[in-house]
Amino acid sequence: MPGEQVHIYSVETLYLAELTRQMLADHDIVSFIINKKDSFYKFGEIELYVNRDNVIRAKKLIAEFEAQ
Repeated sequence: MPGEQVHIYSVETLYLAELTRQMLADHDIVSFIINKKDSFYKFGEIELYVNRDNVIRAKKLIAEFEAQ
């Protein structure tokens, strides 16, 4: 994954982050998840990152995915 990685999406549940990551993969966009959720207190967010070249397309796909 050459290039700069950009944070494009945050969610509180891991399964939603995984569904979103898989949806992006289905559209040939490589992404990765960073789980910043505290395991003891259960607060924080799970963040999704993509390459800077895919930011606009990924955000559009995520918006369409959430609208369903």
